[in-house]
This record gives sequence, structure tokens and C-alpha cells, in this order.
Amino acid sequence: MAYNLELASRIRNATALFPETFTEKKMFGGVAFLYGGKMTVGPVKDDLMVRVIASKMDKVLSMENVRPMDFTGKPMKEFIFVSAEGYKTEAQLNDWIALGLEHAKSKLV
Repeated sequence: MAYNLELASRIRNATALFPETFTEKKMFGGVAFLYGGKMTVGPVKDDLMVRVIASKMDKVLSMENVRPMDFTGKPMKEFIFVSAEGYKTEAQLNDWIALGLEHAKSKLV
């Protein structure tokens, strides 16, 4: 399994409750959820990938269960991974989706 299908389903269900419309696209060996054509979140193996605006990266990276996204072997700008403990509850998952959505909206201005 290239990505956690249960996590993808949870994201799909959660994004359906947001007033914004999300789309899905296969990428990073998983599936990404996009808003306005911009990546927000997605499962990569068992991690949750989240886009984060640059001004919040230091604060977010200091949180438990969060690390830089190092998919290519080096940290990627404005990307993080959240381990399973960090998105265990629906409230946690929704917060990460909102953070990713904030990033996408910032790129559409």
C-alpha cells in the first residue's frame, strides 16, 4: 500500500464538511487534496502531509508528532509530515486540513 487508505477516506469525509470544494489528485505516491488547484493535505504512507504558510512553519515544527517533509531526502519548503498520533481525532485532522487550506488560499491571492 503506497498510502494509508483509511486516512485518505477520513480526509475525504472531513473535507466534504468544509464549505470550500476540494479536489483529489494522485501525487507523492499517494493522493493530495487540493483547493483551487493548490495542495492542502494528503496521506503519504501513514503520515499526513500538510502545506503550511511560511510564517507558521517554526511554530508548527515545534509541535509534537510533526517533522519537516523530507520526501526527497531534504526538507521541502512549506511542507510537513504529521505522524498518526497527531491526527488521531477528527478535531485534530480538521485543524490540519484548515492549516493546509489556509496555505492554499494564500497562494490564490
